[in-house]
Amino acid sequence: MQKPVINKKRQCYFCLNNIKEIDYKDVNLLRRFISSFAKIVSRKRSGVCLTHQRILSNSIKRARIMALLPFVQK
Repeated sequence: MQKPVINKKRQCYFCLNNIKEIDYKDVNLLRRFISSFAKIVSRKRSGVCLTHQRILSNSIKRARIMALLPFVQK
């Protein structure tokens, strides 16, 4: 007899912690949402809502242009 699987809906990290703005200079926060190959992690894996995912991806791209984050990981 198998146990029933209960799917808990993940809440957005930014909504949960009431973070209004995502700053591109906050590298430690942005690294949480980058994979080991320096790719932007998908919404499905990170659990971030749609509006914050858009802002997050733009701030990661800005941080890459300003050379705060790498484009590619070796």
